[in-house]
Amino acid sequence: MPRRRRASPSGKKPAAGRRPAAGDLPRAQVSEVQRRRVLAAMTEAVVEQGASSTTVGHIVARAGVSRRTFYELFEDREDCFLAAFDDAIAHATAVVLPAYEGERVWRERIRAALAALLELFDEEPALARLCVVEALGAGSRALERRARVLDTLIDVVDRGSAEAKGERKPPRLAAEGLVGAVLALIHARLLGDDAAAAGANSKSSAATAPFTDLLNPMMSMIVLPYLGTAAARKELARSAPAPQPDRAVRTRRPGDPLEGLGMRLTYRTLRVLAAIADHPRASNREIADRAEVADQGQISKLLSRLQSLGLIHNHGAGQPSGASNAWSLTPRGEEIHLALGIEPGAPPPRQAPGRVAE
Repeated sequence: MPRRRRASPSGKKPAAGRRPAAGDLPRAQVSEVQRRRVLAAMTEAVVEQGASSTTVGHIVARAGVSRRTFYELFEDREDCFLAAFDDAIAHATAVVLPAYEGERVWRERIRAALAALLELFDEEPALARLCVVEALGAGSRALERRARVLDTLIDVVDRGSAEAKGERKPPRLAAEGLVGAVLALIHARLLGDDAAAAGANSKSSAATAPFTDLLNPMMSMIVLPYLGTAAARKELARSAPAPQPDRAVRTRRPGDPLEGLGMRLTYRTLRVLAAIADHPRASNREIADRAEVADQGQISKLLSRLQSLGLIHNHGAGQPSGASNAWSLTPRGEEIHLALGIEPGAPPPRQAPGRVAE
């Protein structure tokens, strides 16, 4: 038999006609890609199973990596959750902080930051649930991290005291209550508590109501103790914010296909990219079936987002009304898919002997 051709050395392009393999990527980059896949899988698994019930087995099965790889990256399940939490907070900060700093007045800063956060939660409900719901049941170390984040938010809201006129100088305790109330509203929306209270028949519509619908009521609540009733009424009557421009504007580091992507790669996103890679010119429904996305509205939104990021191209655009879309990966999308390398129907890896699921 002819000798198998070895992978190209790091930094060299693969031979013409051959798809790049993991061996073509620098080891540090492979480890980072694996780490991001595991973090994405942890987030998805926690949303589905709950923080206390998620095991290492759940995580590696979703990530498509071995247990050995998992333990090379993280000490244990808790260490992985904390890394996922820190990653989610860093991502949220990268979205919210520029919006906050883009305004000069406290009231407008709070509104811009809150609007950016709610829009992010609409785009990435798994991230929202990880930070707001699941962190509460993930152990003392997660609670400590969560408390530090809340302290920062409370400090920002408490700056409204400097805007208060006359004798209206609410104590810091007011800011603590406001941050807690905002989180309680988001928590209830995530769990569908408001839908359950309204009755089972309306549960579906209430559970899918966008977080951005909460912007004006939340802002009215926040400004009331600092700026008074008139300001609170104005917040309720304000028009909806304009959609934020695409956030994929960061500079890429040479050699890192994930840098500057402007989108968190969830397990669902990986499956969609893999489905398109294996079945070029597939329609929305075909991709949804292969990636196991039941909601056609969700797959349409995700495909539109991937198209806006330049990862996929619709060959069916411009066809007669009612014709199917036909999606294929762009060169950038192919690069991302090859770097992440997960198969749409890959079976979960076998459990290593002697290791008990955590």
